[in-house]
Amino acid sequence: MERPLTVLRVSLHHPTQGPAVFATVPPSLQHDTSPLLVGRGLDAHLRLPLPQLSRQHLSLEPYREKDSALLAFSLKTLSRRGCVWVNGLTLRFLEQIPLSTVNRVAFSGIQMLVHIERGTSLEAFVCRFHISPSPLIYRPQAEETDEWEDIPKEPPAPASEQLAPGHLGFLHGPSRTGDSSRQPGAGGAAEIQLQREPADGELC
Repeated sequence: MERPLTVLRVSLHHPTQGPAVFATVPPSLQHDTSPLLVGRGLDAHLRLPLPQLSRQHLSLEPYREKDSALLAFSLKTLSRRGCVWVNGLTLRFLEQIPLSTVNRVAFSGIQMLVHIERGTSLEAFVCRFHISPSPLIYRPQAEETDEWEDIPKEPPAPASEQLAPGHLGFLHGPSRTGDSSRQPGAGGAAEIQLQREPADGELC
């Protein structure tokens, strides 16, 4: 009996170029367990003809976690000249991060939402693409000003003294070394971190 494939539901949006930039994107793409390349080069599996993109800009890389029978995925930045913004973190050249079930990604003006539906097959996976007419990433209105700086500062709770304001944690993933913790301390810091999304013009 054939095992069901993992499905990556990928929504794409560009605020200025419109759907024309995604004219070459297929409705569906089945891929083996090698990295799926995204860029403007002819060897990219997902090819997007934007001059600011590198030929190989990023890759979606399937892997198997220890003690798991399912595929997991990481996103790796391959561009030397551009960054990739993933779930609140900015990745530079060759930096990599594991993906969760729902992921917000931005690079070179493109907004991408990746929703992973896990299957049991370890042979391949499927990407199903959707072109979104509306933005996929929103920046909280309050972040456009420095109003939060005007709030009188109170003594920090003991559990939050070691966490600097605006701290976003460390990258972690299959090929990333060092501290893999992205979870902040108590005191509501996690909610603040998730709100620190860049403005539309600052997205990678």
